[in-house]
Amino acid sequence: MTTEEFRRYGRETVDWMADYLDNIRDYPVLPDMHPGDLMDRLPSAAPEQGESMDMILEDFEQSIVPALTHWNHPRFFAYFANSGSHPGILGEMLTAALNGNGMVWKSGPAITELEQVTLGWLRQWLGLPREFFGIIYDTASIGTMHAIAAAREMADPDSRRKGNSGRLVMYISEHANFSVEKAGMTLGLGQDNIRQIPSDEAFRMRVDLLREAMEADRRAGKKPFCVVPTVGTTSTSSIDPVNTIADVAEDYGAWLHVDAAYGGAAAILPELQNILDGAERAHSIVVNPHKWLFTPMDLSAFYTREPEILRRAFSLVPEYVKTAEDPRAVNYMEYGVQLGRRFRALKLWFVMRHYGREGACAIIRSHIEYAQKLAGLIRSHPDFEIAAPTPFSLVCFRYRGSDDDNRALLENINASGKAFLSHTVLNGRFVLRLAVGNISTRWEDLEEVWALVKQSAKKTATAG
Repeated sequence: MTTEEFRRYGRETVDWMADYLDNIRDYPVLPDMHPGDLMDRLPSAAPEQGESMDMILEDFEQSIVPALTHWNHPRFFAYFANSGSHPGILGEMLTAALNGNGMVWKSGPAITELEQVTLGWLRQWLGLPREFFGIIYDTASIGTMHAIAAAREMADPDSRRKGNSGRLVMYISEHANFSVEKAGMTLGLGQDNIRQIPSDEAFRMRVDLLREAMEADRRAGKKPFCVVPTVGTTSTSSIDPVNTIADVAEDYGAWLHVDAAYGGAAAILPELQNILDGAERAHSIVVNPHKWLFTPMDLSAFYTREPEILRRAFSLVPEYVKTAEDPRAVNYMEYGVQLGRRFRALKLWFVMRHYGREGACAIIRSHIEYAQKLAGLIRSHPDFEIAAPTPFSLVCFRYRGSDDDNRALLENINASGKAFLSHTVLNGRFVLRLAVGNISTRWEDLEEVWALVKQSAKKTATAG
């Protein structure tokens, strides 16, 4: 590709992206397709001869885009809605052009140092202590895995050489994200050594039962080594009592890792900074800017006040990547599994500079206000009920009917293409989840979806 061709197609691509973001409400949130449809449409083998960029872009628009679930849609309310904002997208484009690898300081000084600076800014916004060391992983799943590995290193340093002893036990809420348990499985803890602690009526981990479980394990010759509370659980966005959990973790000498992947971003609001009360006592915490800070997938911020333990768990430096020692040179490859490390900090730097704390707070605050307003409408409607507290921008609700009625309601909403909601099960009942989080979402979008919900409920009742 010549430079002139690159310029031409680059302009066309940026124009397409701008039009896509401007007109995204014209797209169905979910594609109208069946598994395998796209695979059947595309050639089963790569071309022998190169094809024109015109053809590639045409196929992208005609075949790929119609098969997408549009996460950047303002009426994407499933899972935890997110945003690829304009400044973040521009930062991502430049990251691809630079194509750097920040495995060690020397291989990418700007990659390493901008990561330190940007995570320092975010740490200040979140109100975390200065001694917290920051590193970017791709997702909270991977960040949590690294936290558990560091916890294992602290509890059983011999595990690095000899493997797991089988004595270590980890504690999570029954509403913890399943990635926490998967991380423990990946590290060889075994599911038998992962305790799911029951929750209270607000879906928060019960501290009394946590203490009972840890004491029982200690009496049985086990070693409680890691506790993982959540600030913004996936099912309901509940907030575990981190401060009192920290008391118990300290009593047993266990590593405390706070999963604030979703809810943590709300702590940049001065009036909500208390949601991280107790996190300053944690050994580590994870927050995902790609969830609620308008940063394109993927970017997860991990902080620890025990960076040397994290480094001890993962550092393995062969001769061919050794560099001269310098106290200010951070070699991030020593703090995790990854050797290749993209310049992820650049897009977060773009986002934080473009919006500033005030602008970011205004957007997050509006999302929370929309969710609270919608929850009020649901509470006042005789045919619906709120199924969980709404501390952030996630609303859990039910149609006052059977689980099958609620499943049918969800299917009808999603089949319309106008919105995408997801579900969970709380107290044995099927519950709809609506998570506000896209930067382009307006109150009018929530009004339209609420009207769609009520209309679909009437159809469900008639069909029943």
